[in-house]
Amino acid sequence: MFFSFDGIDGVGKTTQLQLFCQWLVDAGSDVVTCRDPGSTALGEQVREILLTSNSAVPISARSEMLLYMAARAQLVEEVLQPALRAGKTVVSDRFLLANVVYQGYAGGLDLAAVRAVGKVATAGLAPDCTFVLDMSPAAARMRMGDKLDRVESRGDKYREQLRRGFLDEVQLLGPAYHVIDADRPVDVIQTELREIASRLL
Repeated sequence: MFFSFDGIDGVGKTTQLQLFCQWLVDAGSDVVTCRDPGSTALGEQVREILLTSNSAVPISARSEMLLYMAARAQLVEEVLQPALRAGKTVVSDRFLLANVVYQGYAGGLDLAAVRAVGKVATAGLAPDCTFVLDMSPAAARMRMGDKLDRVESRGDKYREQLRRGFLDEVQLLGPAYHVIDADRPVDVIQTELREIASRLL
């Protein structure tokens, strides 16, 4: 089973993912966690290039998308496919949906092109269940503090475009994608996540 967590920055993905994984472990699942980009030697180097806030290297939207895709291709081959073949439960902090939203809806790239490159990068692999944590960009920004990475520092208008992109894309993707109201207590959100997952496991 392959789960992914997504949403704009500041919605509480990390907290909810950690609690969710602990619940899976407590229930006896063999869990592999990862982050996209990251979780491989190549992926972590690409992540540093993409997110370092003080990087002097200009990165166009298309180049940015392709860097994310390269990191994801390595993640699929090195981590995800072996884990799933071994019967493990995989939980990823972001996956292809993030590219479609960040470089497509908010970055201006052609959505069909991003999806097509994504199909190659993932070898057609898709999560069985994606949780999109949702709240207003203003509320999410309040949680983020002052130290922002290169993407997080793009401003309020960009975050509004991201939120709309996530909500619009989920409408197209079907029942494997779940929008979760993240502007609630942590335990209430976690209960909803577990209820959805329980119906799948």
